[in-house]
Amino acid sequence: MALIEVTETAAERIRALLDEDGKLQTHGLRMKVIGGGCSGLQYQLSFDDAVRENDTDFESGGVRLLIDEKSAVYLVCTWLDFVDTLQEVGFKIENPNA
Repeated sequence: MALIEVTETAAERIRALLDEDGKLQTHGLRMKVIGGGCSGLQYQLSFDDAVRENDTDFESGGVRLLIDEKSAVYLVCTWLDFVDTLQEVGFKIENPNA
């Protein structure tokens, strides 16, 4: 069972963003689940080059992902996609556990 699956569309967008900043070889995408108050949990995406002690560091869809131990519990079997339509543009997270 994969922790997170990254679609090809999302992987292409992540690589493009990292390449724009000259960080393609040094950084990965950090996915984090944080408390959101009344609305429950929220997802946070950022680029990071630091692997912390309790991180899972792996590759999905050709992209390096960094997930902390606490967030990993909530992200099992999650899909990360990128959409670009008239209605929405951005990363889309589909989590069957939510």
